[in-house]
Amino acid sequence: MMVIVVESAPPRLRGRLAAWLLEVRAGVFVGDYSARTRERIWEQVEAYIEDGDAVMVWRAPTDQGYAFQTVGHNRRVPVDFDGMTLVQFRPEKGK
Repeated sequence: MMVIVVESAPPRLRGRLAAWLLEVRAGVFVGDYSARTRERIWEQVEAYIEDGDAVMVWRAPTDQGYAFQTVGHNRRVPVDFDGMTLVQFRPEKGK
């Protein structure tokens, strides 16, 4: 299973995602594909995100049971901490 959440994404990207995934809420896309297809979908997200941001979470054989990656101007950044992926916050602009 995989979940992609987009914010401020252009309609063109949302349309591409809707062709492969089910949009269960505004900007939240869900599906179940192989790793290869998941990577191809993520390439589309990276190519068309423009000024928006996105995160993708998928089932993975890790201690957490999932993995995730982000793209765009999001304050949350995945960071590896002794084999576990945690979220680090970037400082707010102007602070």
